[in-house]
Amino acid sequence: MTSRTRSLVTGSSRGIGAAIAHTLAARGDAVAVHAGRNVDAARAVLDGLPGAGHVLVTGDLADPAAVAALVADAVAGLGGVDVLVNNAAAHDPLVIEDSDYEQWQASWHKVLSVNVVGTANVSWQVVRHLLDRPEGPVGGRIVTVGSRGAYRGEPQAMAYGASKAAVHSLTQSLALALGGHGIGVSAVAPGFVATDMATSLLAGPAGDGIRAQSPFGRVGEPPEVAAAVAFLTGPDALWCSGAVLDVNGASYLR
Repeated sequence: MTSRTRSLVTGSSRGIGAAIAHTLAARGDAVAVHAGRNVDAARAVLDGLPGAGHVLVTGDLADPAAVAALVADAVAGLGGVDVLVNNAAAHDPLVIEDSDYEQWQASWHKVLSVNVVGTANVSWQVVRHLLDRPEGPVGGRIVTVGSRGAYRGEPQAMAYGASKAAVHSLTQSLALALGGHGIGVSAVAPGFVATDMATSLLAGPAGDGIRAQSPFGRVGEPPEVAAAVAFLTGPDALWCSGAVLDVNGASYLR
């Protein structure tokens, strides 16, 4: 890697992605903050990052051309990319008993086109950059944000759970494919995390039950997931390549 690590964090306009961007910037990385649609929120994250030299990139991960453009913009803006954090994801709650066939198809297409195909496409673009860059690929890192739901099931968001199982598998396949090039690939599998999207749910009648899933009696915080990602993208984590690290407060054991 260069003396300063250059990191692209997809879906970093809020929540876990924003926390990851901040944590990586705080350790000295130059960060490309990405938004699919919420550009104003991403710009606010960018403006709040410590250090200088960060950039904003945009693009819908469901659009292969947009994926190629956003990675190219990150490479141009940072002078290269050493670390990719695949955080962007679509979540579409849908209960099979309450859906019609058209809703079912639309939900699966929406979620898989971002979470699986989009993640695979961003990964391909960054890997191609790493392989082709003058200094070579050694030291590159890819970390994908998966989910506890890949293992325990997501009955109210089946496409989401299945998509996270798919990116866990993709992580391990990439680890095998890219280890010979000196690129480490891993994933984190968070449990329930207190993001802004979860505020009303945690404050409602289901909140106590969700917190009780962990023996700590609470849910995770975005910086806790970000800390795990920071470790996995760092120089001391190469031997974790292929791992999917549970970050769920012992709320699900496997």
